[in-house]
Amino acid sequence: MKEYMIEIDHLSFRYENQNVLEDIHLQVPKGSFLGLVGPNGSGKSTLLKCILGILKLKEGSIRLFGTDIRRFKEWDKIGYVSQKANSFNSGFPATVFEVVSMGLVSKTGLFRFFNKEQKEKVRAAIEAVGMSEFVDRNIGELSGGQQQRVFIARALVSEPELLILDEPTVGVDAENVQNFYTMLGHLNEDLGITLLMVTHDIGAITDKVTHVACVNKHLFFHGDTEAFNELKTADLSPFYGHHVHVIDHHDHQHGGVR
Repeated sequence: MKEYMIEIDHLSFRYENQNVLEDIHLQVPKGSFLGLVGPNGSGKSTLLKCILGILKLKEGSIRLFGTDIRRFKEWDKIGYVSQKANSFNSGFPATVFEVVSMGLVSKTGLFRFFNKEQKEKVRAAIEAVGMSEFVDRNIGELSGGQQQRVFIARALVSEPELLILDEPTVGVDAENVQNFYTMLGHLNEDLGITLLMVTHDIGAITDKVTHVACVNKHLFFHGDTEAFNELKTADLSPFYGHHVHVIDHHDHQHGGVR
């Protein structure tokens, strides 16, 4: 029997009189890597806020790890990385090790020293995102992409089973995007972490993700990557409201939607 990290049924959400999400049905199997795509204003961020319990449900239901979200308490099983690149204070005086160790504060307390085991967890998380050589570097000295890797490591250090990423390639140089997605693939395939990633980059998600969900108020498509790749670009045009051309990143380094 398949185990699901997230199960969404009949979810609708509105801000005052504006419908943002309508009758969403979505499942995220354990061990999968789901790419959630949609144009600006499509409701992706609202959907994430509902999954994270930030917004309270009025219509529909969400189950996390088999438990109704209204009764769910095990939030340490979920890691979340927001779009930090545009708002992070690059002058913040902390090393990579110190920033990642902040992910353990909820378990250790704010002003407690870390023991050997906890320090090893921090170093393992840093290694998992390929940043070991920068462990003592000040966070403000890193590129946007490197900073994003550090924030992913901070989410990983508490050993979540589900990692949610909101536009993780914001601030990542185009030439480094593929390396970034390869790192995410490693987290999913080698470490067994279930990933849910919001992205605008349709071309990129067909490379690493196992499943795709296309949301624009409604759920236009939800299935595995093979089924998504069989869609014609004409099928995506109503979803985006204009013609789209999908570029596979295997063939074009700077692929995407245009």
